[in-house]
Amino acid sequence: MEQSSFKSLNKVAEVEIRYRNKTRVSERPIIHNSKDAYQILLANWNKDKIEYVEEFKILLLNFTNAVLGISHISSGSGRATIADPKIIFTTALKANASAIILSHCHPSGCLKPSPEDLNLTTKLVECGKLLDIKVLDHLIVTADGYLSICDEGLM
Repeated sequence: MEQSSFKSLNKVAEVEIRYRNKTRVSERPIIHNSKDAYQILLANWNKDKIEYVEEFKILLLNFTNAVLGISHISSGSGRATIADPKIIFTTALKANASAIILSHCHPSGCLKPSPEDLNLTTKLVECGKLLDIKVLDHLIVTADGYLSICDEGLM
């Protein structure tokens, strides 16, 4: 009998995919425009951190743009954070989202998108196309306002 080269065939990590939404469908906010998205994001942003560290979050939406949830993707320094496409789209797939809205804060209060912000947006739009998940917008959020990359015609 041939000996297996595996030490133990049952010592493999179990992967569980789970999403729970306890909000009734009729109570979920619907995104009609960038202002709606900003208001929901700001209401759920930690006000103690928005001017301290850069954070990246996504709004997860169904096919009618009803909000399925908000997911915190990363926290960084005062000037940057990592937005890993694998984490972003794993989260969107887990929630069975049809669309997402990207967002990150600029602790400096500056609403101008950096070249890195624009490159990341383009990259994530292309990733979304492969997975049939629309990237509707990318908001730069501050305590005093926001900039919509989509509204500015930069997507």
